[in-house]
Amino acid sequence: MSNITNEGLILACSAIGAGLAMIAGIGPGIGQGIAAGQGAAAVGRNPGAKGDIMSTMLLGQAVAETTGLYGFAVAIILLFANPLLGKL
Repeated sequence: MSNITNEGLILACSAIGAGLAMIAGIGPGIGQGIAAGQGAAAVGRNPGAKGDIMSTMLLGQAVAETTGLYGFAVAIILLFANPLLGKL
């Protein structure tokens, strides 16, 4: 019927999995945009607390960014290292 090999199937599924892993970048992008907007609004309401607001906001954004970085790392591993090919 078809000439799909085991290796070809694993490579195709790895490419699809890498694309799905990159969807993990959407959440941190939206979250960081909301955090920056809320931080700017908070500084506008209370300019005296700018230092505390900015440090808390940047810490929260750094924590949120790790989700996107993990998704990126998984995608790179699936595309280039591909540990699944060794299981054939």
